Amino acid sequence: MASSPEALFFDNFAISAPILQAIKQVGYETPTQIQARAIPHLLAGCDLMGQAQTGTGKTAAFAIPILNRLALARKEPQALVLVPTRELAIQVAEAFQTYARYLEDFCVLPIYGGQSMGNQLRQLKRGVHVIVGTPGRIMDHLRRKSLLLDKLATVVLDEADEMLKMGFIEDVEWILGHMPTERQTALFSATMPSSVRHIASRHLHNPHDIKIKGQTASLPTINQRYCLVSDLHKLDALTRMLEVEEYDATIIFVRTKIATEELAKKLSARGYAAAALNGDMAQAQREKVIGQLKKNALDIIVATDVAARGLDVKRISHVVNYDIPYDTGTYIHRIGRTGRAGRTGTATLFVAPRERRMLSAIKKVTGQPLYEMPLPSHQQIIDRRIEQFKQQIMGTLEREDLATFRHLLQQWIEQENLSALDVAAALTYSMQRERPLAGPPLEESAIHDKTLHKPVKKKAKKMAALKATRRSEAKSKKFHKKTVKKRKDFRHSYLNNTHHPSTP
Repeated sequence: MASSPEALFFDNFAISAPILQAIKQVGYETPTQIQARAIPHLLAGCDLMGQAQTGTGKTAAFAIPILNRLALARKEPQALVLVPTRELAIQVAEAFQTYARYLEDFCVLPIYGGQSMGNQLRQLKRGVHVIVGTPGRIMDHLRRKSLLLDKLATVVLDEADEMLKMGFIEDVEWILGHMPTERQTALFSATMPSSVRHIASRHLHNPHDIKIKGQTASLPTINQRYCLVSDLHKLDALTRMLEVEEYDATIIFVRTKIATEELAKKLSARGYAAAALNGDMAQAQREKVIGQLKKNALDIIVATDVAARGLDVKRISHVVNYDIPYDTGTYIHRIGRTGRAGRTGTATLFVAPRERRMLSAIKKVTGQPLYEMPLPSHQQIIDRRIEQFKQQIMGTLEREDLATFRHLLQQWIEQENLSALDVAAALTYSMQRERPLAGPPLEESAIHDKTLHKPVKKKAKKMAALKATRRSEAKSKKFHKKTVKKRKDFRHSYLNNTHHPSTP
């Protein structure tokens, strides 16, 4: 196995064909450093301790080997991934689903607090192969005996340092104590404090120790920004942005081939010159689309990462990450399609609430500020439409011979006794039906700006305060119970030991 990750492809690993097919569909060809170094050891069943930042592709580094080693015929938990938060549990479970797309009957279950216990119990009863969960809820199921780990082959501690910060280390130790001693254990962490290393020394057997240094990428010619928007509102957010922005050509990145076709059709229906670019297209069709983009016959292409690789079109002024990338390296490659040859470019990242961790990772790796972009307001959109309409009219007046139309209009005005202003207003109304110059813009009600711009830090602080309050309340209740018990015991003891004189 070559030591350089650049010399490797996923084909070099002993990975089953269905998993390789899913990996290629996602757009991965060359593994990241953590993937190149961790996957061979995990495929071999070895224990591993990996230090790597969020966004370096470590989820795939452990998910792919786990999937490759599963016995799908056995509907019982064979792998457990412990994570610090429910958002990460959902994210990791989604990654497993992505890489297992072509594995028949595969089942992964995210388990976390705040979700219906009944639903989790039903899913566990049906049988699952992989569990991704937070320590507290995993402990609940172990106590109920609704989750049995006696057949577990692999356990992964993801973001171990975060679990330490959140006070979960004792819980993790307790959970590890309920697992078979003969198992594979992998631990991943951005930092390696002594307490995390202590867990590793107690629970990992001769682990391979891998450390990936954090890297930054300088992209001074690209203005980077992000927009907090739910999946449901992405299309509306995108069309608002395209309405107001001055752009030459735009490339929009999505994760799947189907998404390229669907989004390109929706944008075309809204009046944009858009086309899809994906790996299923014949070379002739691909060249045609790129040629149209270069010749200004197209303004927008919706592409997957694989299809856009090597794309170099000078007029691309904007890159939109419609679907957030799986790792920071992919983000750098995507936005590198703009800001070339001394030109400046603009890169926009759509971030769903559960994807904020990846946003933080991207900020770190770029080493440059990413500004939060508020969505254009109703009034900004109307103002932009009016300005474009004015430019269209002025351009027509300057370029076209309008003598015939002036004569025609003059006849109508005289015959119908109309004013020139009324006729101009009626023509304006007829021309602007698709893009109204007054009133609410299309699908305005579908977007609620307040829900799209929740400050990340404030929410994080609020959640931390809420957790601290709950912990404090739990401690108070525990202390109160102990105090009440002590008082009862003391009273009982006092009554039994006190001498009462008999009544004469």
